[in-house]
Amino acid sequence: MSKKGKVKVGIIGSGFIADIHADSFRMMPDEAEVVAVASPPEYKPEELAKKYNIARVFTDYKKMLAEDDIEMVLIGAPNYLHAQMTVDIANAGKHVVCEKPLCMTLEEADLMIDTCKKKGVLLMYAEELFFTPKYVKAKQMADEGAFGKLYMVKQSEKHFGPHAPWFWDVEKSGGGVFMDMGCHGIAFCYWFFGRPKIKNVYCQMATHVHGDKTKGEDDSICIIEFENGGIGLIEDSWARRGGMEDRIEVYGEDGLTYADLHMGNALPTFSEHGYGYAVEKAPSTKGWTYPVVEELWNYGFPQELNHFARCVRGKEEPQATGEDGRVVQEVLYAAYQSAGIGRKVELPFRPEGVKTPIELWLKGKNKS
Repeated sequence: MSKKGKVKVGIIGSGFIADIHADSFRMMPDEAEVVAVASPPEYKPEELAKKYNIARVFTDYKKMLAEDDIEMVLIGAPNYLHAQMTVDIANAGKHVVCEKPLCMTLEEADLMIDTCKKKGVLLMYAEELFFTPKYVKAKQMADEGAFGKLYMVKQSEKHFGPHAPWFWDVEKSGGGVFMDMGCHGIAFCYWFFGRPKIKNVYCQMATHVHGDKTKGEDDSICIIEFENGGIGLIEDSWARRGGMEDRIEVYGEDGLTYADLHMGNALPTFSEHGYGYAVEKAPSTKGWTYPVVEELWNYGFPQELNHFARCVRGKEEPQATGEDGRVVQEVLYAAYQSAGIGRKVELPFRPEGVKTPIELWLKGKNKS
């Protein structure tokens, strides 16, 4: 395994997020290159390989891990597979980039973190909101004192449902929309406030429109209270018609700022006929739409993966770690518990015998 030149990357997965990652590496090719992809044959990894000129294709990720030159492996698989894959990658002596959420349980999170430490490899948590240009600028201004003391940070992500069928299966995903997208808001608020301790979590959840597909919630509101007095407000939905919404609001004693990931980089467009692609999760391109320019760059994916490659080479220290993912995991637990019992949950919070976070909500929901 070479310790110089471009970092050689293997991707596990060949679906939506794997495509985003492969495209992101293509956009910033100086630090890393994707040399292999591994995915079961029914998910057609050869098509992703052809699209991005990836030389090696595997239908078993463990065979990919045997390739000596691969230094960093990116996990783009369903949530329930993250922990075992991370352990296998670490045992193969390769650095890990794990998609959000980190895993299903705190026990898995601890195993992932401990294994990577013992094997001397990095465990990097793929939270692109730490790298989203608008959000990075907002944090820079906040850190410079532009808004005075911060008292509330809000993050909102909403659309009409996930891109792959496994998200509807709570045994594979661990939960509904809050597991899928609330993890972004948790990490964002925690990061934006400077990673303070979390006092408590309050959450409300409901299934409004997708009860025929899932036991999981398709709408959620979560409030996080930090020990520094700050409040994080997180709104997520799979029940929102009209395509994707992704935005933040930052409030301080002396100022505020808003950021909308799509509207500021979009072309207001009307078409009677429709066209190829507008933006992630857009249901149609007929009528009024808002096609986004440089979508992946606006989200922060290329910057994130470029940073992780530089971390492998020792040029930077990871900004998003397994420990960050573990904090998110604990808040996910607390939020599902809160939604189940209808009141705040204090942290630290570590229930025993939990296989999926959503169990904590369903248990309380079924009692009421």
